[in-house]
Order: sequence, then C-alpha cells, then structure tokens
Amino acid sequence: MTSRAKLALVSERPRLFVTIEGYAVEGGLDIAGGPATCYSPTIALGRHAGPGDADDLWHEYERVLALVPELGFDGVRLTLEWARIEPRPGEVDESALVRYREVVVFARSLGLGVTSVLVDAVWPSWAGQEAWLLPWVIPCVIAHAQRVVSYLGDVLSGVLIFSQPRELVTNGFLGAGAPPWRRSALSSAGFAHAQIAAITAALRADETVSPLLVNSSAVATLDLSPSDLARARETLAVDELYVRSLLRGSGPTAVGPGLIVRHAGEWRVHAPEELLEVLR
Repeated sequence: MTSRAKLALVSERPRLFVTIEGYAVEGGLDIAGGPATCYSPTIALGRHAGPGDADDLWHEYERVLALVPELGFDGVRLTLEWARIEPRPGEVDESALVRYREVVVFARSLGLGVTSVLVDAVWPSWAGQEAWLLPWVIPCVIAHAQRVVSYLGDVLSGVLIFSQPRELVTNGFLGAGAPPWRRSALSSAGFAHAQIAAITAALRADETVSPLLVNSSAVATLDLSPSDLARARETLAVDELYVRSLLRGSGPTAVGPGLIVRHAGEWRVHAPEELLEVLR
C-alpha cells in the first residue's frame, strides 16, 4: 500500500467525481459514417438500439460541464472513447484528441479535476467482439494509453486504465450481457481476466502512464439513498469516489437517472434537494 493510500485510510475523504459515459452521451458513434464499436454488429441486427445522436455532448460538453461546480463535485471522470480516437487500427483521428483536450482544459478552468478513462465498456469494432481473448490487442491498448497520456497528460489530474475490468469479464463471458455475449464461458473468462491484468501491469510500469494512474477508486450509483452516499463518502478508503452519472444517455450502455437533463433546449440540474445537500 502506498503512503498516499495509507493517508486516505486515516485522514482523507475520497475526492468526489461524477462520471460522464462518453459512448452513451456524446452521439455520433455506431451510426452511418461514424466510428464503429464492439456494439455495432448487434445494433445492426436490431438486437438493441444504438446511442444515435444521444445528448450530442460532443458539441455540448462545455454547456453541461459549466453546471458541475454547483453540484459540489471535485471533478469529473471522463471516458475518452477509444473508437473515436482510433477508428481504424493505427489510424488516429487527431481532431478527436484536440476536442478532448478542449473539454479537459475547460473543465480544469472551472476548478474541476478530470480523471480520464482509457477503456470503458466499449471498444473499437476492429478489435473484435472477443478483444480480451486476443493477445495482439494488448499492445494496441498500451499504445492507445501512451498516445492519450502523451497528448493530454499535462492537463489531466488522473487516469484509469479500465473503468470496470471485472464487468468486462463477467458481463461479456459469464452473463451474456455485453460483447462477446457469452454465458458461463469460464475458461475464456479466466483468460480475459489474465489479459486485462497483463495490460494493467504493463501500464503501471510505464513511465508515461504510471505517474497519472489513480491508486484506488470506488463507484456509487444514484440508486443509493442520500444517507448511504454520505456514508460511503465518509467510510470508503479510496482516493476517488465516482458517482454514476452526470447524464443518463442513450443506447445499450445508458445508466439510470442523471443529475443533469435537457429541457426545451436548455440544460438544468435535476436532482432531489436531499441528494444535492450531500454532494455539496
């Protein structure tokens, strides 16, 4: 355990961040002419609806982020969509990195920390449905992480390699709830877990990425009562506590109710006062 983690155990409350799940809110992914993700085959088959235009946060980030300080958060956990940055293997969309940098810089100008997620529940379609079983994907993730941190590291406050590594395995290989839609594939689940662990270990040893990695974190959902959320904030021995989510979003990865909604073209806070008292 690092000295920073020990200090968190005895004296610090977690920094409270709200999550922004890019795939569900940005828009423009898995649509005609847009970057394709691991969900594109099942969306094409009509198994579920894609995110479509979602909340169009790709163009609205600043308007929404401007409301975050009044909610009382220390920062945001922002998913940087790998499929948007690298829509085809080895082909980097520089404009996507430029846009993400604009968003991060704006958030920091508001006094917010920004922890970026490198891989969430969604990855580029070119990596395949069973990406976490393919050894050649390991260097691709490492290259993606190094690329993002090299471009954004000076403005980010933290980095997470995977936002939900356990869920990538359990949902994808045990519960058939996400790509590759396997059920009770125990052997494959074990191999996927080992591959994800190998990626994590490699990046923890990487001189570019390692200094920004968040040591420990936990996730709370808005399904928690305000008192339970307050208790979690007081008792969890982690560096950052992530509250899901700022916006509900659309498509297969959409979460429960968000803290901000759009009504008649305007963004506004939409949360019970009891919850806002805890956050603030």
